[in-house]
Amino acid sequence: MAEPILEVRHITKMFGSVIALSDVSAQVMPGEVTCLLGDNGAGKSTLIKILSGVYQPTEGEYFFQGEPVSFSSPREALTRGIATVYQDLALIPLMSIWRNFFLGSEPVKGWGPFQRYDIAFAKRTVREELGKMGIDIRDPEQPVGTMSGGERQSVAIARAVYFGARVLILDEPTAALGVKQAGMVLRYVAQARARDLGVIFISHNPHHAYAVGDRFMILKRGRILGNWTKAELSREEMIRMMSGADELEALSHELDELFNRDAAQTDEAAMLSEVEHQLAESLEEGEEIFHHDENK
Repeated sequence: MAEPILEVRHITKMFGSVIALSDVSAQVMPGEVTCLLGDNGAGKSTLIKILSGVYQPTEGEYFFQGEPVSFSSPREALTRGIATVYQDLALIPLMSIWRNFFLGSEPVKGWGPFQRYDIAFAKRTVREELGKMGIDIRDPEQPVGTMSGGERQSVAIARAVYFGARVLILDEPTAALGVKQAGMVLRYVAQARARDLGVIFISHNPHHAYAVGDRFMILKRGRILGNWTKAELSREEMIRMMSGADELEALSHELDELFNRDAAQTDEAAMLSEVEHQLAESLEEGEEIFHHDENK
């Protein structure tokens, strides 16, 4: 059986007295897509920041390729092969594709004071790497800002793979994309898996997650609800757990009870009002009779 490339055990993260994560354990296997699912505030971002070196856990253990690790910065995690692609992609829209691809890691040629940017190598490499992802770019000089959302995701993913990522963390890569572009990104995710990377796919969309996922983790209020393989979890059950269907059903019953109680109170108030009205009429009739008798 293959060993997990990345593993966390009993991770807890606290910010003062606020518990963001509590006793979270998870594994990421090479050549598999692990989908991290959950609503806003479930703890997904906190867990991802721990995995990528932004935060250090308050408690728990972190293992990478079987060795205990503790990252003090994202650069340390990236050096070990853990690359995170955030929603903003860290791309500069007005800069060309090839410059964005090698931003911060520019290839050079020459020696000593005569070193210079190897532009020909950069452009050739960008074409080759994006070609492996199924993207035939028209011109490496094209500004990234003129590309579609799916194509920009492909640049970020291809860049991470090229620079030696062993684990690829994708933070909501399909969140702001249309149907066609989302499908394009899911194809890139599948290609990264085929290259034996361990992929962590964060998503709010159960349909996107189920299309490419091999394992599914659902977070709720900082705790793991469960960790399932695709054979163990149906799409319908995953959607039910993500949507909080049980809570919505309980809320529906509670609202029905409140409505029925309000209706009963309204009926009771109407009855009391009618009784008061009848009593007032009786009193008026009694006074009229009394005054009539006095006049006699």
